[in-house]
Amino acid sequence: MSDLRKAALASKAWPFEEARRVLKRFAKAPPEKGYALFETGYGPSGLPHIGTFGEVARTAMVRRAFEELSDIPTKLICFSDDLDGMRKVPGNVPNPELLEQHLQRPLTSVPDPFGTHESFGHHNNAMLRRFLDTFGFDYDFISSTEFYRSGKFDEILLLCAERYDEIMAVMLKSLREDRRKTYSIFLPIHPESGRVMYVPIKHVDATAGTITFDTEDGEEMTLPVTGGQVKLQWKPDFGARWAALSVDFEMYGKDHSTNTPIYDSICRILGTPAPAHFTYELFLDEHGRKISKSSGNGVSIDEWLTYASAESLSYFMYQKPKTAKRMHFDVIPKAVDEYHQQLRAYPTQDLKAQLNNPVWHIHGGDVPTSNMVVPFAMLLNLASVSAAEDKAQLWGFINRYAPDASRESHPDLDDAAGFAVRYFNDFVKPTRVFRAPTDTEREALQALRDALANYDGPIEDSELQSVVYAIGRDRFDPLRGWFTALYEVLLGASQGPRFGGFIALYGVDETIALIDKALAGELG
Repeated sequence: MSDLRKAALASKAWPFEEARRVLKRFAKAPPEKGYALFETGYGPSGLPHIGTFGEVARTAMVRRAFEELSDIPTKLICFSDDLDGMRKVPGNVPNPELLEQHLQRPLTSVPDPFGTHESFGHHNNAMLRRFLDTFGFDYDFISSTEFYRSGKFDEILLLCAERYDEIMAVMLKSLREDRRKTYSIFLPIHPESGRVMYVPIKHVDATAGTITFDTEDGEEMTLPVTGGQVKLQWKPDFGARWAALSVDFEMYGKDHSTNTPIYDSICRILGTPAPAHFTYELFLDEHGRKISKSSGNGVSIDEWLTYASAESLSYFMYQKPKTAKRMHFDVIPKAVDEYHQQLRAYPTQDLKAQLNNPVWHIHGGDVPTSNMVVPFAMLLNLASVSAAEDKAQLWGFINRYAPDASRESHPDLDDAAGFAVRYFNDFVKPTRVFRAPTDTEREALQALRDALANYDGPIEDSELQSVVYAIGRDRFDPLRGWFTALYEVLLGASQGPRFGGFIALYGVDETIALIDKALAGELG
């Protein structure tokens, strides 16, 4: 056994912990299907949101950890529940009136309000796949519509009819008394209107593989459970899908956690061991509300990629999956800088620490080198004081600070400079507030200005930071009041960078001019 596998078997990183639980399933024998199956599900009732990406990214991390622990082949499936009936018109689509007349029809039978695909479901599936392909995920895509209509699900559907009473007993325990009277695990799809019907089932014929029911108009109808003419309610569908595919691992949000015993029981009734599963906390918007794909709150994948790299988003997803996290634009700069901090730490770490480092899981062990010689937060402040409209303006300062850096040799830094300009202009500039200095702060700023005017030392972070400290140490207790003043008076922000590094990057003469403007009241 290699040292890497030994370390992986002992690692406390959460993807390895989950991967070990999957591996235990094969302690006695390898999987009969020939591979370990990792699944992630998606409900395409609205546009894909960043939580969808997070689920796939995290599942891919567990899959990669499993591959380090075992030689058993793996497969990742992204399953779209696009045969679901559209219950309401999403609030974030064009031409919503086009969809009103199609309520309760399967999403793949609803016209595409964007006018680009054969249905709304196909449009949202394409959006999801584009997002996943952007990040290079290795996955197989399965459409529920195709899965039902092609007959691939027929065997399990017939088994559901055969074991109908057992599955119903599981479901009825979880329902209110009034709901029990009309509930069935089967939802017939009307052969003429194409609508998914929520009607009581009068008879299930396991031998014939059919269900009999009255339509909403009172007409008795019998349909086969096979061939996509009937679908399962979503909770039974969850467990039946696990059984049909022989899923070994699936993660889902906390809102599903109370249903886990139901999913597991149905999967076992259908003759297949329930998979290992992992429940993650939900993502919240800036107001603490759950992110919803139908309302479009929070940050979209495209929006994150407008202001930061894909790797920084993966880093955000890796962190504390069992802790609810606010998913808003102000988390982006911190995620970018922390990701690069971990990249820089990686080469200096031993194997145990490397396997616990998020970047190992983000990059599947093939960890690149960071060339971010200027932190993202510093680039934001530089964009602020220089009023930069494009990244070329920032490179003038960057090259003075790091003469050997170039766009070609430091592509991460070049991308980050462009992201910083965009982020500053969209989020920082409209909200920043400069304030006038107090008398004590004014005197301190004048002293810093004079010290910099007389400075003849090296233009280095640590040396310039010592100058800043010396001014503040004699005038502020606690010292953080001095740095708060620098940020609020000079940068119009409540927090900011290590100020010596900022001076080294922005320039001594430029910083003197900035202080002069602040003292003259010209920044506000």
